[in-house]
Amino acid sequence: MSENKRKGDGRDGRDRSRRRFRPDGTPIWGQRQIDGPGVWVTCVKGKERQTVGELYEVFETLSTQLWPQEDTDAVGTPQDSDEEDGGADDLEKQIAKEVASMKRPRKETRFANCQTNTPCVVFISCKPPIDPVKLVTTHVQNVLDSGVTHTRFSQRLTPVSASCVANLPEIQTLCGRMLKKVLDEDPEKKFTYKIELRLRNHSTLKRDQLIPELAKVVPEGHTVSLENPELFILVEIFKSVCGVSVVKDYYKLHKFNVMEIAHARNARVVLEEDESRIVEKDCGSTTEPPPAATLKE
Repeated sequence: MSENKRKGDGRDGRDRSRRRFRPDGTPIWGQRQIDGPGVWVTCVKGKERQTVGELYEVFETLSTQLWPQEDTDAVGTPQDSDEEDGGADDLEKQIAKEVASMKRPRKETRFANCQTNTPCVVFISCKPPIDPVKLVTTHVQNVLDSGVTHTRFSQRLTPVSASCVANLPEIQTLCGRMLKKVLDEDPEKKFTYKIELRLRNHSTLKRDQLIPELAKVVPEGHTVSLENPELFILVEIFKSVCGVSVVKDYYKLHKFNVMEIAHARNARVVLEEDESRIVEKDCGSTTEPPPAATLKE
């Protein structure tokens, strides 16, 4: 009986291990710890795993375009020409090539899902040289231009340039460091800014306490604007982890909510098509009527 139990436990363990990976070897439910840089994503409840899968495809496509990887297949032993003498040597070389191709290391994935154990929220970490801000803004701009999200369950995307422990000194230091990178790009300009703070599953730090303290790390000369700021300091606190990024056009891009952007654009396109059809109908109704038939004498 104990042998059957051990066999059963081993089989269950193998099944659990097998379910953790996709057929191509990429992890399904990846890292256990949340660690930036990365992207926070809100999604439809109960569709967290599907959200991770669809975002893997979107992010991999975008990252290949923005940060192309070197082709490892091109590096290696040069291929033999067809003009060489045939025979056993050629066969051995062909076998050696096939064995080498099988032993070639698999292309490293640049994205990994981190467990949140929270419905409607997923976090996908990014590896260098991926810039989460550029990745998200590029995807959102593509959705704004085309009206196609390429996803079904993803809603709002929030980039995280770096993360730290959720305590006040660490958050202040991280905000100052992230803000300095953006301000150094145009040191002479004085920006308007706004701090966008979101707390999830966190009760230690309070909003009214945190925002004034974070404003202290902004250099003098830059002013707060709640209506139309040029810079947005995004601060996402989830449990004991805080993520920070500095972005532009946050309101213009619907707070990076791709589902809202697609719905708004598609509704506008439908409205414009309806209006054009009405105009065409009105223009057609103003045409002169055909001449009346003459009465027979």
